[in-house]
Amino acid sequence: MFEQFSRGYYLGRLYVEPRQDGAAAMCRDQHERVNQQLYASGEGVERTDLPLVMKLGSRHFPVHGDDRVPADTLAVPDEVLESANVRNPPSLREVFLAKADHAAQLLSVTDTTSALPDSAV
Repeated sequence: MFEQFSRGYYLGRLYVEPRQDGAAAMCRDQHERVNQQLYASGEGVERTDLPLVMKLGSRHFPVHGDDRVPADTLAVPDEVLESANVRNPPSLREVFLAKADHAAQLLSVTDTTSALPDSAV
């Protein structure tokens, strides 16, 4: 789903669609699998429900798992769609996933319920 892109990010392609309840989400099973493969250190029992940090356009935001979101889909609030210039969703888009250390830095500057400010780039 995601492949190596740079020192700070993985790159993937997901269908991006609007979400009305405010928090970005993706399929819970895929969220847990990506979390385990790319964020877990491999030492002991680790949580796989922690938010992933993704970037669409210039916006970073935490992404949670949700059973209501279809596979290969990223559901985001309308303001993220607008700032990323996503027209006519659902739309297949390139999405960046922050690597674990970069994600931890981004999450430390905000709470995990809202989109991260553009200045957190």
